[in-house]
Amino acid sequence: MSDFFGEINPPQRLLMGPGPVNAHPRVLRAMSADLLGQFDPEMTAYMNEVMALYRGVFQTQNRWTFLIDGTARAGIEAALVSLIEPGSKVLIVRSGRFGLLLTEIAERLGAAYSTVDAPWGEVVPMARIREAALDYRPHVIACVHGDTSTTMAQPLEGLGELCREIGALSYVDATATLGGMAVEADKWGADIVTGGLQKCMGGPSGSAPITISDRAAEFIFSRRHTEKGIRTTDAEDGDRARIGSNYFDLAMIMDYWSDKRLNHHTEATTMLYGARECARLVLAEGLETRFERHAKAGAAMAAGARAMGLSVYGDDRYRMTNVTGIHIPAGLDDAAVRRRMREDFEIEIGTAFGPLQGKIWRIGAMGYNAMKHKVLITLGALEACLRAEGFAVTGSGVDAALEVFNG
Repeated sequence: MSDFFGEINPPQRLLMGPGPVNAHPRVLRAMSADLLGQFDPEMTAYMNEVMALYRGVFQTQNRWTFLIDGTARAGIEAALVSLIEPGSKVLIVRSGRFGLLLTEIAERLGAAYSTVDAPWGEVVPMARIREAALDYRPHVIACVHGDTSTTMAQPLEGLGELCREIGALSYVDATATLGGMAVEADKWGADIVTGGLQKCMGGPSGSAPITISDRAAEFIFSRRHTEKGIRTTDAEDGDRARIGSNYFDLAMIMDYWSDKRLNHHTEATTMLYGARECARLVLAEGLETRFERHAKAGAAMAAGARAMGLSVYGDDRYRMTNVTGIHIPAGLDDAAVRRRMREDFEIEIGTAFGPLQGKIWRIGAMGYNAMKHKVLITLGALEACLRAEGFAVTGSGVDAALEVFNG
């Protein structure tokens, strides 16, 4: 019988959108290694290495630093389902699509919640978060560090101090910034921070790094019990609501990543190999060097866009270094430009969501793609596509970007 579909052979496309981006070749090579059994001593040694590596990536001393098997959203859901009991009061910081996602998950978990909001393209000042928290007295404060829907990075200094003052736990979604901007779990005092591989970490989607403070772990373990006594909690807090998910029950997953190695699921071996190599690459490059590389690539992208006569979206003071929003000029066909980029140059750039749909392009330069030549190629291609669609380009984006890189 003939092979109806044929072997997978995707185009060699340059992914310069808000994520996913092209994976580093070393990550792909690591993922081709042979599988091991989940309790093989070599496999559990790799698990321990992953925990140590990601402590460096998250800039934390947290013992509970490991992987959730699933996309970045699996990490988000695991954190929230394990922190939020039915009726818990949650304060959600929102200024983009992914703050709205936190709201939806909180609603599904039966939480009571309040929000502190900023218009898309802005951030919420910590003073406003503090005011809302002191008024609402939440059990959990949840926020997004870098929201790719708006390209803004939320300042988080003082979050942990505020939470300890009011007796709350904190959650930070750092999917879009981990490995590209400073994610300082200990400095922030954040109780749970989650990330993903498919953006600044330079890997494929499918594994969600997570770090959990001791105080958050203590709370989560206090929810570890069953009615029939099959699994019991070490804590005396037997009135805590049972975590409402089996797969995303962080108490059970932590037992799996502990020395006890209590079976919870079959570890995604290939993804663990990839996540391990992502972290090795980040730490070998050096965090500050890597952050500077992303910052320079993002600055070059913005300078190039402005040189061509385009305007950059959002507040420069809070822009993520790895994703740049660019206003789509009036009268220009958004889809036509992106189609030309893809079909003529094999480059993907991103459109937008919600109130920004059809109003901005989102161009990423992160992970393996936060490189001089890839930024220059993207700007050159964008200029050609803009001219082809009738936009009067005012200057050379490539020359402006080169000034940033060479300055």
